[in-house]
Amino acid sequence: MKFGPDASSADDAEINLIPFIDVLLVVLIFLMLSTTYARFTELQLTLPSAQADAMRQTPAEIVVAVSSDGRYAVDRQVLDSRSVEALASALRAAAGGRADAVVIVSADALAAHQSVINVLEAARRAGLARLTFAAQRSTPAN
Repeated sequence: MKFGPDASSADDAEINLIPFIDVLLVVLIFLMLSTTYARFTELQLTLPSAQADAMRQTPAEIVVAVSSDGRYAVDRQVLDSRSVEALASALRAAAGGRADAVVIVSADALAAHQSVINVLEAARRAGLARLTFAAQRSTPAN
């Protein structure tokens, strides 16, 4: 072993850059994957305009209300029966032969799940495939 001033000159200090490059590559890959690139239109287009007002056809809406005790109302007409068959015939009558009518299910928050499923089954039997559910926007608690 050598001690003294000549010992340090024999062992030159080296800086290992490989871990530094590895970290930089990981950061570069992370930035490439997480950056969203805004894509602008390559062509400048001037869209045509029309002078006439466009006709909007809105489909017929059939509102089915389901109360908390399982009673049904189709377009504000309360049904006497709670059966699926009576509900399906009421939906057919309300649709008036239009297959594109939208059934809006407006169920009470405490209504039984089976009551809502009965509305879906009645709509299927009536041939009405477009369904949606009505809800209220909840007020935020302060």
